[in-house]
Amino acid sequence: MVKFQIYIPEKLSTFEQIRVSFFALRYCIKLNRSINEKIIKGLALGIALTVYGREEEADTLIEQMTRDQDPILRYGGMNALALAYSGTANNKAIRQLLHFAVSDVSDDVRRTAVLALGFVLYSEPEQTPRIVSLLSESYNPHVRYGVALAVGISCAGTGLSEAISLLEPLTSDVVDFVRQGALIAMAMVMVRMNEASDSRIGTFRRQLEKIILDKHEDTMSKMGAILASGILDAGGRNVTIRLLSKSKHDKITAVVGLAVFSQFWYWYPLIYFMSLSFSPTAFIGLNYDLKVPKFEFISNAKPSLFEYPKPTTVPTTTSTVKLPTAVLSTSAKAKARAKKEVDQKANSEKATGAESSSAAAHSGKGKSSAEKDGDSMQVDNPPDKKAKPEPSFEMLTNPE
Repeated sequence: MVKFQIYIPEKLSTFEQIRVSFFALRYCIKLNRSINEKIIKGLALGIALTVYGREEEADTLIEQMTRDQDPILRYGGMNALALAYSGTANNKAIRQLLHFAVSDVSDDVRRTAVLALGFVLYSEPEQTPRIVSLLSESYNPHVRYGVALAVGISCAGTGLSEAISLLEPLTSDVVDFVRQGALIAMAMVMVRMNEASDSRIGTFRRQLEKIILDKHEDTMSKMGAILASGILDAGGRNVTIRLLSKSKHDKITAVVGLAVFSQFWYWYPLIYFMSLSFSPTAFIGLNYDLKVPKFEFISNAKPSLFEYPKPTTVPTTTSTVKLPTAVLSTSAKAKARAKKEVDQKANSEKATGAESSSAAAHSGKGKSSAEKDGDSMQVDNPPDKKAKPEPSFEMLTNPE
């Protein structure tokens, strides 16, 4: 194993130091191929994170990374392009990413290029489903997976109807990891929402429950369903995924958290980085001394909009398998004899019953129609219970 150290002079600017790091990484890859691939990918992602928000300043480095022959460096170039132009909806960046998404020979690079569109377009989430709609029908499952997560990242917490419509077919894709990505992305779009906002949320919850409980479901889809059910109710339904502040400025911690989370494809522990993108949505009233006073206020929204989902119930019924009982030949003959005697007795009773019924019919002909009407009983039907209309507001207390 070849070891080397690079001493970077302090006089160099930060961006020049990044370029030196890039050349060191490329030299490391070409010099020694026995280095763990996860380490190399981590270094490539680290270089991408250092150019966050640089835009045109990072073009030279991005050009060098995306033109390299090594697919790992091109993969790092896609991440650098995503983070350098994050939230800008820059046309040049979008064109570059779409070009690599359809032309690169490496599946990792194509998947990362499509996924990177979500970071570039999160400031205009309504544009993302339109741009990636054709890619969602690609023959390449890695591209379809990238489409799912791109929509999930860009439209996170918006509940956008177009995003849900695009993701629905992908949740039942033929490839297991595409289903996993689509389930996670759908939960990111629907986070903190309930059926009162969109009826499809209830259908999605039932789909997740079915996948989790199905013993024959593959591991990838089941893992995606478990993660999705956790994301839907993240923070006790008191947080949402938000990449922009209320003043429309980028939330750097949230963007970086999702960027690292998206690399869980290579290492599952990176899933925990999603928590960096959560923003609290709970209403907590504080006074000047940062104490919680008690007061009441009116919430001008229907209670169903903030209603918690019904808790799931575990089925308690156990199916018992009935085993066939052994029947002896002697008991079978006895049963047949007894059945024959019962049939003969029943036939004789039917004959006597038919004679008595015909006699009763002749005697009852004299009854008038009025008497027949009087014989019928009148039953009062219970009044229909009308559902109470849901109030348009509710009184809440602080603290609840």
